[in-house]
Amino acid sequence: MTLCLIRRNDELLLGMKKRGFGTGRWNGYGGKVEAGETVPEAARREMKEESGVELVDFEKVGVLDFEFVGKSEILEVNIFKSTKFIGEPTQTEEMNPQWFKIDDLPFSKMWPDDQHWMPLFLADKKFTGRFLFGEGDTNPIIEHELREVDTI
Repeated sequence: MTLCLIRRNDELLLGMKKRGFGTGRWNGYGGKVEAGETVPEAARREMKEESGVELVDFEKVGVLDFEFVGKSEILEVNIFKSTKFIGEPTQTEEMNPQWFKIDDLPFSKMWPDDQHWMPLFLADKKFTGRFLFGEGDTNPIIEHELREVDTI
């Protein structure tokens, strides 16, 4: 899977998820890698489909594994960062975009893991990690590991 966040000076672009997995949460843009597609190609496609924005330049900065109690699937999410893009974010069927000041991110309405890895992301660090979520609407974090790395 992919997740891409665009940074513009002291702002971060997030989208309010309108349907599907993660509905009602602010998040970056991304999704599944389709057959015959590379992970970076998927990140570029998902950003365009969900926001109308075309990535000019972007970099992979993290890999996070997500597990959920009661589910055997592990979601490997490749995190990308971009500061160069074409177009203005527009609302789509899946996401409603909004720019947030970095000092005022809506962590209470985001996935709970974001508050753990976002400081590394915002400090231009590379990272890997694993999060185990419990059941329920709030998906509490039961355990997690997070480490800064030199290369991804």
